[in-house]
Amino acid sequence: MDKNIQAFFEERKAAWLKKNLKASMSEVENRQAEQECDDVFALKNWLPNAAKRAGQMSISTHPCTFSHPSARKNKNGYASAIIARSNRGEDGFLRTGNIDVEADALGNAAALDVYKFLTLKLADGQSLIQHIEQDSEQSKLLLELSNTAEGGTYEQLKQGFLAMTSVDDNVITSSKIKQVYFPVSSDSTNQAYHQLSILTPSGIVFEMRKRLDAMRFGDEIKAAREKRKNNEQHENYREIYDLTTIGYGGTKPQNISVLNNQNGGKAHLLMSLPPQIEKRDIHFPNTDFFAQSINYFKCRDTFLRLHKLYQSDENNMHVRADRDDMYQNIVDYIIETMWQVRSVASEQYLETMSQLNQTQIIWLCAHTAEIRDTTDDWLDAILSSITQFVFHGYEKVLGKKAVKLGDAEKKHMAKIVEQNKEMLR
Repeated sequence: MDKNIQAFFEERKAAWLKKNLKASMSEVENRQAEQECDDVFALKNWLPNAAKRAGQMSISTHPCTFSHPSARKNKNGYASAIIARSNRGEDGFLRTGNIDVEADALGNAAALDVYKFLTLKLADGQSLIQHIEQDSEQSKLLLELSNTAEGGTYEQLKQGFLAMTSVDDNVITSSKIKQVYFPVSSDSTNQAYHQLSILTPSGIVFEMRKRLDAMRFGDEIKAAREKRKNNEQHENYREIYDLTTIGYGGTKPQNISVLNNQNGGKAHLLMSLPPQIEKRDIHFPNTDFFAQSINYFKCRDTFLRLHKLYQSDENNMHVRADRDDMYQNIVDYIIETMWQVRSVASEQYLETMSQLNQTQIIWLCAHTAEIRDTTDDWLDAILSSITQFVFHGYEKVLGKKAVKLGDAEKKHMAKIVEQNKEMLR
């Protein structure tokens, strides 16, 4: 007999004796209890009993009880146990088939000993249930030890144990499981849907907990934290922040599944909030600074004051000085905005996404500072655009009330703008 099977029965016997032997019992009573223990765990007795109880447990990779404890059996029926078998693929996804995890089981906790027995790893690395499925010599030798009239034949024991891994031909879901109706085809009159029940891959869930606990409480991380505390260098230091622990089954985790019971009903959830987007007061323009970064109506008060001045009958040096100050105020607003846009250029400007013309790229971007300082041809286009902004801004804000301005006034605006040439560089 495989040493792991021997160890299983020795452990079960020890637990039985510990429960049933009392200090007050006589020597005869002790011997009777020990004899009873040997009879209970004799293979000819234990194997047939275990084969009958195996069907009370179902091996499943995605237990429905994680969705609701009553999903498997309730007054409305039951949900089938699912064993998912997926091909391995190096596609970068954490999914069934891409990670080697233990299959879970759900059902009557009284049959848990049968599950542990069938999932024992033998010397060749395969589980006992795999040996039974393959009709290996080892499984035949083991099950034939109870091949009696009362115990049943090898084939009867085999079918009894395989009931734990059987999958229904007709898969049944439960109303207590979240349902998704996925469209699969449609025509002009009808839409067809496939009903999907969303289940929890418990093996992956608890494998993640195992790895996270190793990262958080392992010897390596303890040494790394100690070095961080002492301000010393340590390679491969990793921390997982903002974990949440979720509980399944409350005070009775065994009612959910075997793996859930082994982990005390606790699993970890990674933070899955959307990224926090930094609020931007200044946005780098994608197409045109004069259309996206500045606005005529930001200078509304200045344009209204200009309008009153244009309507005045007076025309003296004080009036003209006030007019020039108002033009300069608008240019100052543009210069201030220019510096704000330049301050975010290195972070927000993306060459592949930008449709700015070359002139504005030179004027605004950080990587063109040298060209900006050593050349002038691009600057004439910027001066012209600012003049256009001042000239048309007045008309846009005042609308039909605007005084019609001539070319002479536009040339004067251009002269005021040109006085700021170096400030715009």
